[in-house]
Amino acid sequence: MNFTREESIEFFKEHNKDDMYMRHALAVEAAMKHFARLYGEDEDLWGRVGLLHDIDWETTQSVEAGHPVKGGEMLRERGYDEDFIRAVLAHGWEFSGVEPKNRMEKTLYAIDELTGFVTAVALVRPSRSLSDLEVKSVKKKWKDKAFAKGVNREVIERGAVLMEEPLEFLIKNTIEGLLPVEREIGLGAA
Repeated sequence: MNFTREESIEFFKEHNKDDMYMRHALAVEAAMKHFARLYGEDEDLWGRVGLLHDIDWETTQSVEAGHPVKGGEMLRERGYDEDFIRAVLAHGWEFSGVEPKNRMEKTLYAIDELTGFVTAVALVRPSRSLSDLEVKSVKKKWKDKAFAKGVNREVIERGAVLMEEPLEFLIKNTIEGLLPVEREIGLGAA
């Protein structure tokens, strides 16, 4: 991979002006790096894939408009390698037709939605922080189908099965992965 993090951030910002999308990209990047450390994988690669997985989102806004396939095309045009592109396509497996096969692809598939859910849970807590967020609190909100309705829990559960990890393990490690970027993603004390 020949692109620095800074170059990747600039590329992302060329196509995504809304801060909300940048916060999500930073959250997924941080979680992916955390999981890469856990599994003894390349943190920079996993982080960069997490950072750019939704490169096309502000442009497409939906799978009907081509997400994540359009993102794969954008990355290919910029010169990202095919393994990188495959991981981005696999996070939208149901729409791209690219099934997650390796550990990086499976992890991205599982935690993309989960980072949003964990963030949503933290936002409704008095502290608005991850530092006091426990797995049981996330699981309690998980059962409330009216909470964070936009998060596809089935994708997260399918991802946990693909990863051969319990959901609680994914939640715990997603919280831990997001802690270092808590402020950057709009959480914690103001």
